[in-house]
Amino acid sequence: MKEIYKDFICLLSCAVNGTQPDKARVQNMDLEQLYRLAKYHSVRAAFCIVLERAGVHNKSLFEAYMKSVRKNIYLDAELAAITSDFEHQGIWYMPLKGSVLKDLYPETGMREMADCDVLFDAQKQYQVMDIMIAHGYSAEIVGKSNHDVYKKPPVLNFELHSALFGSSHAEPLFRYYADVKRRLIKNKDNRCGYHFSDEDFYVYITAHEWKHYSGGGTGMRSLLDCYVYCKAKGGQLDWNYISEQCRQLEIADFERKRRRLAVKVFSSETLPRLTESEAEMLMYYLTAGTYGTVENSIKNKLRKQSKASYILHNLFPNVDYMRKSVSFVERCQLLYPVGIVYRWGRILIMRRKLLKKIIKVMKQNDNRKIQDRRKGH
Repeated sequence: MKEIYKDFICLLSCAVNGTQPDKARVQNMDLEQLYRLAKYHSVRAAFCIVLERAGVHNKSLFEAYMKSVRKNIYLDAELAAITSDFEHQGIWYMPLKGSVLKDLYPETGMREMADCDVLFDAQKQYQVMDIMIAHGYSAEIVGKSNHDVYKKPPVLNFELHSALFGSSHAEPLFRYYADVKRRLIKNKDNRCGYHFSDEDFYVYITAHEWKHYSGGGTGMRSLLDCYVYCKAKGGQLDWNYISEQCRQLEIADFERKRRRLAVKVFSSETLPRLTESEAEMLMYYLTAGTYGTVENSIKNKLRKQSKASYILHNLFPNVDYMRKSVSFVERCQLLYPVGIVYRWGRILIMRRKLLKKIIKVMKQNDNRKIQDRRKGH
C-alpha cells in the first residue's frame, strides 16, 4: 500500500481516538497530497484537528474545519426550527445518519456534513414543502424519489425522506423498511419526534452504506462512521439481533467484514497486517471517495447482469426512471418514446465523457473475463 494511504489512515485514527501523531512522522508527510485526499473523502476537519495537536497549522485545513463547525451549528439550528413547525402541525419525523453520528465524534465539527437528513410522514409531503419554503428554502426536487431536496444559500441543504429506500433500490432493503414506523421509538421530550434503537440505527446506517458500496462505492468517512459508532456503542449493542436483521437484509457478510475492517484499521495509528480480502476492501474505500465513482458503478452493475442486458437497460430505461429523468415524460407517459430519443441526444451532446467512461469500463471488463478464462485453462 502507498505510504500516502498509510499516513492518511494514521491521521484519521489519531483524530477519532484523541491521540497525537508522531511529530517526526508528520514532518515527513506530503500535506498537499493529504489535503487533496482528505477533501476527496470529506474529512478535512478531522485532519485539521489532529495536525493542530502535532503543532502543524494549515490554512486550507483550518478554513475547512471552521466551515464544518459553522455548518454543523447552522444545520442544528435549522433542524430545531423546522422540527418545531413539524411539532406544531403534527408531522412525525426522525433525524438520520450524520445528524446523529456527528455527536458521537470526539470534537464539534470533526464529522463533516454535506446536508441534514430527516425521515418524515410521507402523507404530509406538501405540508412539509410549505414549511420548508416558509423557512426560506427552495424546493429543488419533490416527489420524484424517496427523498426531497431543499436548499437555502449559501450552505444549507436538507434531504427530507418520505421513505428510507425506494423501489429502485435493492429489494431486500426496500421490503425491510417499507413499514419503517413500526421500528421507531417515540421520543419522550416531544410530541412528534422518533428515533431508532441503537441496534436499529446501526443496522440502518449499514444498509445505507451497502446501498452506496454496492453501487458507485463509498469512502473512508463511512468506514470511520462505523468505527466511531462501534467505539461509542459497541459494548452495549445486541449483536445477535443486529446479525439477524442484517441476514434479513442480505447484508450480513458485508456488515461483518466492514466492521472488522473498521476496527482493525482505526484502532491503532499503525496500520496492522491485513488479509488479502481486507486489503482489497480497504482499497475500494480509499479509491471511491465520499460519493463513489462512475467506474465502480458500471463494474458493479456488470457483475450483476450481462453486457447485453446492461446496454439494453441503459438504452431503454423503464418508465419510472424516465419520469424522474425527463420532465415532459413525467407530465405525459405517452411521450416515453420521444423521451428516449431526447435522452440519447442529451448523452451524445452533453455527457460524452460519461459515455467514454462506460465504453472504457466495458472493454476492461471484457478483457478481464478473457484473462480469467485463460487462467482457468
